[in-house]
Amino acid sequence: MTQRPFGWTGAQVPVIGQGTWMIEGSADVERRSVDALRAGIDLGLTHIDTAEMYGSGRAEEIAGKAIAGRRDEVFLVSKVLPSNASYEGALRACERSLKRLGTGRLDLYLLHWESQYPIGETMRAMERLIDEGQIRYAGVSNFDVDQVRAAQAALRNHRLASNQVLYHLGERGIERKLIIYCQEREIALVRYTPFGRAKFPRPDSSGGRVLEGIAKRHGRTVRQVILNFLTRLDGVFTIPKAGNLEHTTENAGGAGWALMAEDIEAIDRAFPAPTRDTPLAML
Repeated sequence: MTQRPFGWTGAQVPVIGQGTWMIEGSADVERRSVDALRAGIDLGLTHIDTAEMYGSGRAEEIAGKAIAGRRDEVFLVSKVLPSNASYEGALRACERSLKRLGTGRLDLYLLHWESQYPIGETMRAMERLIDEGQIRYAGVSNFDVDQVRAAQAALRNHRLASNQVLYHLGERGIERKLIIYCQEREIALVRYTPFGRAKFPRPDSSGGRVLEGIAKRHGRTVRQVILNFLTRLDGVFTIPKAGNLEHTTENAGGAGWALMAEDIEAIDRAFPAPTRDTPLAML
């Protein structure tokens, strides 16, 4: 699996990881989720992303089962809910997440989205967690440029490591300013929901046909073409859902090869980025 430095941290992280939103469910569903996550680790998808919000902590428990005995192989990420992002609340939330995950440390801890609490309060908690060894790096999620700038300014002794945002072929607004801002400051940018929602793009659409043609030329699948396109830039990572073994195996094939310039131009024409600033999209 292709890896690249995770922003200024220098940590080598696979460009394609594994998301855990909505992986909980029946005993059979959760067994398949654990199997998929473990298979993904075997395939090099060692960036595991979860959050206390997902399944009210159940996704963290499932991820904990998947990484049991393999903690040192993974780059483990979780997130604090904005409602828990006071100074003391963030400290307690991190402790609960660590317990559910069955580990003593996170590689990265994120504020899930902007909170009612002052960003300085949350970042102060993040710095304490770093200093005490419970997390390696602090980051944010669903933050636009001005919010990222405020989070950076709130940190006193450490640097902001990453920002996690929605990004797929139908939602490319971050390409106008946010990607550039983060690249210039060596802040890793992690994209969630890379395939969009509601079966986007439709195979019978003009864009779907463009992707299918590119996939055939490279001997790949449409999902692999999408993942390759979305991770083509330095400092960029993506975390498709790790729900079943088939999709996990397919996702792993999204890296380790390169689209041609004409492929990228064709995708740009079929799924154009906006020509004006748009509000940051999020789920």
